[in-house]
Amino acid sequence: MEEKRKIPEHVAIILDGNGRWAKRKGMPRNYGHVQGAKTVEVICEEAYRMGVKYLTVYAFSTENWNRPKDEVDALMKLLRNYLKTCLKTAEKNRMCVRIIGDKTGLDQDIRLRIGELEEATKENDGLHFQIALNYGGRDEIVRAVQAISRKVKDGELEEGQITEELVSSMLDTGGIPEPDLLIRTCNEQRISNFLLWQLAYTEFYFTPVAWPDFTKEELEKAIDAYNKRDRRYGLVEND
Repeated sequence: MEEKRKIPEHVAIILDGNGRWAKRKGMPRNYGHVQGAKTVEVICEEAYRMGVKYLTVYAFSTENWNRPKDEVDALMKLLRNYLKTCLKTAEKNRMCVRIIGDKTGLDQDIRLRIGELEEATKENDGLHFQIALNYGGRDEIVRAVQAISRKVKDGELEEGQITEELVSSMLDTGGIPEPDLLIRTCNEQRISNFLLWQLAYTEFYFTPVAWPDFTKEELEKAIDAYNKRDRRYGLVEND
């Protein structure tokens, strides 16, 4: 009997290749970002239908501020529009949305929209969807260490109480299971400061497909590859 395919509980995706995809079509980079945002909506729906419970996407990193100002401005405009669209999608699909990253680095109106989106969807029982905005893995760890340090200083915590579990709980992803599968599109094979702590035991899948061309079929290919891995968390398999 054929073994039933295992669906990863948590899939993380680095959305790469929007600009290159647009350039190949003779279009401005922002056209690629707009199409990429549409792909996010499709994959959220398809992933949940397949049985994925948590989906985390890397939308805007702390390093992305170094891009040309006109591109950053266009991305922020797209983000504002997407947050509105995401609220409607979440209402329809009962999606629970959470933004991870340093929100203090975002404009006030964006922070307000994020707050409204998280509050409106926090009780939803569908896909748990995390969007990494102004996010960097090292920055996340530094902020967690600073928060723990304050607790020690204020006498709320003793040094011996600092454990891996505590550190995990203080990260932006506190309460969310670590990713089972990381997907990166457009042939790049690095993690680019994404979920540095959380990816310790995650399976990686790299594809040449640019994010705007990523489809349900491409997600199925990634899950099929995941099923061929032997996830033993450091244990040695005997012949």
